[in-house]
Amino acid sequence: MPDPFTLYPSLFTFPKSSAFGKVLPKSKIYEHSGANTRLKDLFVKQVEQIVWQYKLAPETINLPARKGVPEIQIFGLQLKTPELHREVLRCIDRAVKFPILFELVFAGRTQVVAAYKRPGEADATHWTLSDYFASDWLPADSPRATMPVALNLGSLYTQLLLPLIPLPARPQESLAALVERVTKVQAAQREVDKTVARLEREKQFNRKVEINATLRQRKAELEGLTR
Repeated sequence: MPDPFTLYPSLFTFPKSSAFGKVLPKSKIYEHSGANTRLKDLFVKQVEQIVWQYKLAPETINLPARKGVPEIQIFGLQLKTPELHREVLRCIDRAVKFPILFELVFAGRTQVVAAYKRPGEADATHWTLSDYFASDWLPADSPRATMPVALNLGSLYTQLLLPLIPLPARPQESLAALVERVTKVQAAQREVDKTVARLEREKQFNRKVEINATLRQRKAELEGLTR
């Protein structure tokens, strides 16, 4: 499987016209997300500062909005620890009703993290989040690629997320379909791992034969999803 980081960069330079540069108080996140005491403690322990770095919108970068992508926000999080609980990011995503790319910074390194975020099918005011995808940790002064050329904010959002997703997109595969396939790959891999563990524990020859057959089938399913 090709390494997606050889196909796409993950750090981008955004237009000066989209610079926002506003420090976002944690209290505002708590207020708009309904954060409980445990989540507030995670913010205090793990996050030094949240900066709303860029606002990619029709009026700032001259690209038309698309359904589900009216704007794209770039948030910078200065961390106190090398680990950031994903619930912290989910809390921010719940508070801000736009797609967000997070740039995490710790000890001179940067990591880009984002979930695929879209309005719910039943209720467009309720946003749905996939699992989070992340780049490697990179030196903070790593060269940045120019923001991808796009016809609208929807296609720009796709190009910003693709470098983070651990599978390359198939020809004509939509972002939603790719994210769904990644979820299926992860589930299939778990089934393969469980079957391997069963095989290693089994002592009876006949049962080993049966489990081996199941393992071959599950490996074939996994290969079909990743091919």
